[in-house]
Amino acid sequence: MLKAAFPGSFDPPTLGHIDIIQRAAGIFGELLVVVAENRQKKYLFSAAERAEMIRQLTKDYGKVSVTVCDTLIVDFLRKQGIKLLIRGVRGMEDFSYEFELSLMNKALDSSIETLFMTTDPEYFVLRSSSIKELASFQGNVSGMVPPLVVDALREKYRTNKN
Repeated sequence: MLKAAFPGSFDPPTLGHIDIIQRAAGIFGELLVVVAENRQKKYLFSAAERAEMIRQLTKDYGKVSVTVCDTLIVDFLRKQGIKLLIRGVRGMEDFSYEFELSLMNKALDSSIETLFMTTDPEYFVLRSSSIKELASFQGNVSGMVPPLVVDALREKYRTNKN
């Protein structure tokens, strides 16, 4: 049974993320979604909030589990005994960035392989940063994120205004 990991910040989880998770879960025996806690980044949602949203959104995908990681992904994967890293790419800009990351990961641990999954064309333009900006102006993001995330964004921006 091949186990793979899909790491990301998921701030917030988008329909594109869920699409990759669903497709990867159909391919691999187990999929671990790894919510990154990068000390260099400022997040709208805490790691616990992001992980819980993904858990709720994938609860019917039997082979998917969710965890939080605040270390180098290769160190985390080594401890978990996972050798395959899934990365979603929308276009050449994503691919270029992800390719460089995969080379760095390979230099850090030659046993880790990276598999790039292209996004479904329906989700080609979905960027978490753009979704957060639109949501901050009370724009309609319902075609970009699941309803659970729409509600969480509304609440977060309502709370942050006060």
